[in-house]
Amino acid sequence: MNLLAIDTAASLCAACLLDTETDRELGRAAVDLGKGHAEHLMGVIDAALDTAGLAYGDLHMVAVCVGPGSFTGVRVGVAAARGLALALKIPAVGVSSLEALAAAARRDHPDEEILVLLDAGRGGIYAARYDAAGEESQPPALVTLAEAASMAGEGVAVLAGSGADAVLAAAGGIERKIVSRAATADIGYYARLAAQRGLPGRPPSPLYLRGADAKPQTGFALPRKDAP
Repeated sequence: MNLLAIDTAASLCAACLLDTETDRELGRAAVDLGKGHAEHLMGVIDAALDTAGLAYGDLHMVAVCVGPGSFTGVRVGVAAARGLALALKIPAVGVSSLEALAAAARRDHPDEEILVLLDAGRGGIYAARYDAAGEESQPPALVTLAEAASMAGEGVAVLAGSGADAVLAAAGGIERKIVSRAATADIGYYARLAAQRGLPGRPPSPLYLRGADAKPQTGFALPRKDAP
């Protein structure tokens, strides 16, 4: 089965093709954009398909990073995955950036608890904890820096993610291994996690742990006029 994985939740715009039967990566493409994922994503997907020697009609599943991450970036990736799945009549599956980073950390630390910490801005941290067996023991949540520091002090051996340094500093000098400071994992982890997950029960949805910054205006509404 040919699986396409895409990730636009952080600065990278990435795609890769995985043969799930052989666990062999067929092709990939990635650009570090910061912004502008909507304009570049389809070109990145086309480049990955060209490298793999595949066409859209050869795809059997699409996987996408559902965040947490950039509000706009996550929305772009999920919309693209759902659109491709609908057009090609194939399933789409979502994988969080937190679980992908945990899977990457587990490669070299297979028997340790892992705390994934992403910088959420405005003093917040996106956090999730995974036990030694790789199961989610503390679900993804938006927490304060102090709360994340408390989580890091609760027997976790390994930290990963863009918020790890700040949390470790706030924890007051405890010693922990930081195995990654990235905001997202290598695209290959998203592909393999999706392949392990199998067919989804419903289309992927963004993992928004914080509400959108944009709010509806309520102070400028004009008074309603009754008809004469």
